[in-house]
Amino acid sequence: MAIAAITGAFGRLLRRHAHVGQGARGRGIEAACREPPGGHRVVEPGVRPRLRRDSGIATPIGELSVLLDGLNARAGRRLVHLHGLTSPGNLARGLIQRSSRALKSPGHRKEGRVRPKSPRTPRSAPAESISPLVAEVVDTPAEAARLERPALVVREPLAAWLEQQGLGSGELTVERIGEGHSNVTYLVHHGEERFVLRRPPRPPLPPSAHDVLREARLLQALEDTPARGPHVLAACEDEGILGAPFYVMAQEHGTVVTDTIPAALDTPDERRRTGEELVDALVEIHAVDWREEGLDGFGKPTGYLERQLRRFSGLWEHNKTRELAAVQEVGRWLADNLPESPAATIVHGDFRLGNVMVADDAPARVIAVFDWELATIGDPLADVGYLSVTWTEPGEADDTMFSSLTSVTRAEGFPSRAELVARYEERSMAALNWYQALALWKAAVFMEGNFKRFQAGDSDDEFLAMFDEGVPALAEKAKEIAHAG
Repeated sequence: MAIAAITGAFGRLLRRHAHVGQGARGRGIEAACREPPGGHRVVEPGVRPRLRRDSGIATPIGELSVLLDGLNARAGRRLVHLHGLTSPGNLARGLIQRSSRALKSPGHRKEGRVRPKSPRTPRSAPAESISPLVAEVVDTPAEAARLERPALVVREPLAAWLEQQGLGSGELTVERIGEGHSNVTYLVHHGEERFVLRRPPRPPLPPSAHDVLREARLLQALEDTPARGPHVLAACEDEGILGAPFYVMAQEHGTVVTDTIPAALDTPDERRRTGEELVDALVEIHAVDWREEGLDGFGKPTGYLERQLRRFSGLWEHNKTRELAAVQEVGRWLADNLPESPAATIVHGDFRLGNVMVADDAPARVIAVFDWELATIGDPLADVGYLSVTWTEPGEADDTMFSSLTSVTRAEGFPSRAELVARYEERSMAALNWYQALALWKAAVFMEGNFKRFQAGDSDDEFLAMFDEGVPALAEKAKEIAHAG
């Protein structure tokens, strides 16, 4: 009866809506607090139902989530949920398949749900009732030990550790946030306290990747500098708590700009100020005296570009699931056209509009820079190349996955790439195309590793399936930029 009600409602919703938008929107900590009280938190991979602050629901998936919550509430348990449903066709098929399975296996927490936001979320079901392929949050180490794949959060040891750190007490609930596809981020409620937890994804992991403790060390070093990193509260090396190292940080409040911008900033003047603030935040990072902040040994100040080429060439051999001539060709071109680097600085490694949070009110200002897992000491122009190549201008085609990450920058008022580079003060950009090609080539290599994990069944993030075509597209774009310079 529940299935019939759901599929019938879905058909009515599709007749009122033409399509469901797709695409990756932002990463990591950025979604920590963007919804108004009483709104709906959306964390479904690959799909972001857009929510209007005045009325809430703007897509079939958004409306359907309300229906499902009502059905689940009347049944007294979670019969159905949404996960990884990136098109109306997938949604229809998935509802029927998942609903029939859910009737046999009551409520488990899953990152792909769309549900009304509330101050408390249900505790996860006993491990016996959780599918071992999808459970990521359990209560006890005993439950985690019975799973075929490692849990990502084990509540009881986490709660005990947090209390030892003076970070809240009482009931602990967690909610997966952000749409990042690398390290995993949760919003944690511990009694009256709220903060953000960051940990690696499930193994197997590429060599030297996902070192969250290194990330935490850098953020702690930046706290007394103008650089706008989030505030780290505590870090944990003991893998007995969650099965991997992790750290927790203060929750930031604002918006990560991807395809929309806060209403108060949605004017040409504030859009321009947003772009200028972004560049200024990068300049602040590069201006930090990393030796003075105790970051000797965090990275080698010389030979950064050569090491990047060696590392990512080796990583490609580890990650690749197929032969892509463009990846090999761009790698050779980068090696043959290596520019001379300026003085070494802190390099963020993933600096773009979608990895910063802006305040919701005017004047536009960046309040935090997120996703530091690729940070090191090296050539600052690598960040400038990456920022410019992920920046979208009016009239440009969506020819890479980056094109949709910050589509809002096509709007009137946002600076052009040339204006962003000009604001980055007195650095020579004669070799800008080299740094742009490097950024795309590295992204192709890195994302191939994520695609490999998806193919091997080590990740259920259906967004990663897009990398089948997305990685070759990035490699071809890198090749195009390399030979256009």
